[in-house]
Amino acid sequence: MFERITKSFKWFYHEFGIASIHETGRNAYLIILARTCRMFAYGTNALILAIFFSALGISDHQIGIFMTFTLLGDVILGTFLTLVADRVGRRRVLLGGSILMILSGIIFAVFENFWILLLAAIVGVISITGGDFGPFRSIEESILSQLTIPSKRADVLSWYVTTALFGSSAGSELSGRVLRYLQSKDGWSEVDSYHALFWIYAVMGTVNLGLVLLLTDACELQPVKESYTQLSQDDSTSTLAVSAEDAEELPEAMPANQEPRSRIVQLFSWFSDRLAQISPATRSIMYKLWFLLAVDSLADGMVPYSLTNYYMDEKFNPSKSTLGDITSFSYFLGAISASFAGPLARKIGLINTMVFTHTPSSAAVLLFPFPPYLWLTAALLLVRAGLNNMDQAPRSAFIAAVVKSEERTAAMGITSTVRTLAAMTGPTVTGLLAANGQFWIAFVAAGCCRLAYDFGLYALFVNVKIHEHETKPVELPNGHDGRRIPDEEMELQSLADTDSGSEEMSLEKEEPKIVSLQLPSGSQRIRSRSPHRAGDT
Repeated sequence: MFERITKSFKWFYHEFGIASIHETGRNAYLIILARTCRMFAYGTNALILAIFFSALGISDHQIGIFMTFTLLGDVILGTFLTLVADRVGRRRVLLGGSILMILSGIIFAVFENFWILLLAAIVGVISITGGDFGPFRSIEESILSQLTIPSKRADVLSWYVTTALFGSSAGSELSGRVLRYLQSKDGWSEVDSYHALFWIYAVMGTVNLGLVLLLTDACELQPVKESYTQLSQDDSTSTLAVSAEDAEELPEAMPANQEPRSRIVQLFSWFSDRLAQISPATRSIMYKLWFLLAVDSLADGMVPYSLTNYYMDEKFNPSKSTLGDITSFSYFLGAISASFAGPLARKIGLINTMVFTHTPSSAAVLLFPFPPYLWLTAALLLVRAGLNNMDQAPRSAFIAAVVKSEERTAAMGITSTVRTLAAMTGPTVTGLLAANGQFWIAFVAAGCCRLAYDFGLYALFVNVKIHEHETKPVELPNGHDGRRIPDEEMELQSLADTDSGSEEMSLEKEEPKIVSLQLPSGSQRIRSRSPHRAGDT
């Protein structure tokens, strides 16, 4: 009996990727725990943020404007911090974000003036959607992608999402219970009880700060080491050495096609320079993905969980504890389902996992405003939330698989920026609709946008080979070995073979490619050695 239990535990330990976290090491545990605490805080204010402003007498239109400008602040702050993170230091950026989170929580716990709260939300870190916008997520995903080996990456990212949803679930449940307890006490008004939740938010920011301080130097971008490629050639060929310094001079010798920058566009030159860090081959894929993510994020911005709770509160007027229970259970279902994202991706592929799990969630958003009963509306919310997050870990793994290691922080930062920028227009539209008594239209429009994202994702990426940027081992004549494949560039080999869900995509069925010898760029040096000379000696 004991052996059977042990065997089952070992199966769960390995099949669901817990072993992958252990093999990644201490930093992975710290990052996952930090995000769990942060999402706990986001779960507390996602339940009551719109309701809090309504209790202050702020109109629905102003609530929408507040959320739009908050997301705008996330775009500016998140873009700046993620693009300089590798240069300034990833841990320093995470520390700065934690401090801003603490300050925002304190201001919301003390003040009630709309403009002060708006300024704190724009400059600081406040989640109006219940999601992890801002500088944290893209940097943490880049760190985890660097720390993990390719075959373990999807599992680690899956638990990075799963534990965060457990945190959101616990935060929503606690907030509902705390509100019910405080509002039942004498001397506590409804607004006072909302202020108390923001003190919890500030405390979680402090915990996040402490966990970031424990991260090690391994989380920073590691310098690329010099490597050598051996080329076999005839006796008449002499030794050729290309140094990193010579390689850096090559771009200067090439004719520049850039036009002189005018003063008008100087404001955008910094962002353009950072975008240029991403190779053209990567950008060709990411442009399509960014467009689809913008459509999906626009929908999420129109009906974030804070506005969804506000809609149910206005339509059915349940108690805050009941509303908290519904929100908490929806996050809990999302956490359970997200734990299956890694194993499912290994079975059917990354893109199939993203599409087949997200489509029912999108349909639930489309149908959300039509049921006349609270229990049926809550059931649709559970379907939406339960399946909504199963695409997050596969999406991060997909981006890590098509982006080179030195491009990941910038690519993931721009991805976060595009999503936030698209989402920021949603709350204003929803606020205008709600002010005119047409709140329900926001859910219908959001559901249609999400379905368009799902179908577009499948059409454009189902046959994409996510391993194309990898360095392949090359067998050279005369017994010479090819270049060694760096571990960090072998992107999800076990998932790559099944990404299209078809056996026809396997590597074994690819036609052999003709090997051509080229001069490597960057910091590589080439040493040529004649096999005949080696024989003469």
